[in-house]
Amino acid sequence: MFDSKTGVLSLLADTGPVVLFVLVILLLFSVLSWAIIIMKAANIGKARSESRGFLDYFFEVSNIDKVFGETENYRNGSLARVFRAGYIEYRALGDLKDARQSEERIARAIRREVNEETKNLLRYVPFLATVGNTAPFIGLFGTVWGIMNSFLSIGVTQSASLATVAPGIAEALVATAAGLAAAIPAVIAFNYFTQQINSIERDLEDFSGEFVKSLVNELG
Repeated sequence: MFDSKTGVLSLLADTGPVVLFVLVILLLFSVLSWAIIIMKAANIGKARSESRGFLDYFFEVSNIDKVFGETENYRNGSLARVFRAGYIEYRALGDLKDARQSEERIARAIRREVNEETKNLLRYVPFLATVGNTAPFIGLFGTVWGIMNSFLSIGVTQSASLATVAPGIAEALVATAAGLAAAIPAVIAFNYFTQQINSIERDLEDFSGEFVKSLVNELG
C-alpha cells in the first residue's frame, strides 16, 4: 500500500525553500521545453512534408507561372516559399537584359529567403540546448543544498541516524532527478531538430542553385 507520508507530494511539502525554488525553475524549464518540442515537431514536420509535395509538383509541371499559382497550397513548405521569393524577383526584373545582373538579383532574393526560412526553423531551438546544458547543474545545486542540510541536521542533533539525514538526502535526490528529467528530453529534441533543419537547409541550397539557373534560362 502506498504511504502518502512518504510519497512525493509529502516530500515536496516538506522541502526547504531553496530546493523548492530549484524545483520550480526546473519545472518551468521542462514545461517550456515540451511546449517548444511539440511546436517545432509540428512546424518542421509540415515544412518537410509540404516541401516534398511541392518538389514533386515542381518537376511535374514545366510552366513556372502555373507552379507559382500552386504555391498557395504549400504555404508551410520551405521550398515553396523559396520558389515564391525567386519567382517574384524574376517577375520584378521586367525588361532587364543584363543576364549576370539578373542572375545576381534572383540569387540574392532566394538567398535571403533561405536564410529567413532557416532562421524561422531554428527559432526557440537553442533554448532546448540551454535547458540541456543548465538543468543538470541547477539540479546539482539543489542536490548540494539538500546534502548540506543533512550535514547541518547531523551537527544540530549530534546524530547520524537515518531519520536525521533522510530529509536532506531525499531533497537532494529529487533535485537531481528533476534536473535530469528536464535536460534529457531537451537534449534529444535539440539534436533531432538540428539534424532535421540541417537537412532542410541542404535541400533549400540544392534547389536554389537549380532554380536560379532555370530562371536565368527563362530570361535568356
